[in-house]
Amino acid sequence: MSIAASVTDRLIAGYQRRVSPRKGWSCAHRVAHGGPSCSAAVRDLVARRGVVRAIRPSVARFVACGQAAALLAQTDVSGVCCCGGIPIPFHFPSRR
Repeated sequence: MSIAASVTDRLIAGYQRRVSPRKGWSCAHRVAHGGPSCSAAVRDLVARRGVVRAIRPSVARFVACGQAAALLAQTDVSGVCCCGGIPIPFHFPSRR
């Protein structure tokens, strides 16, 4: 693993350990589809591909997370959409 990948991995691990448990919501993609959160998915991409080659699939994952948030907007669900390293909380009341 390159130095950049190691640093990125440590930063994401710190986020997962210190910030994520305290923020009070979960990744919209994980809530909607199951599987790993965006931070876990990006951490895995960086470990397997390196920082530069993980950029495009990471962006695709964040777009998918935004789409999951839109899907969840149609329900009475709370969660978060990850935009880069910035969690964006949401709560959408049911529109029925």
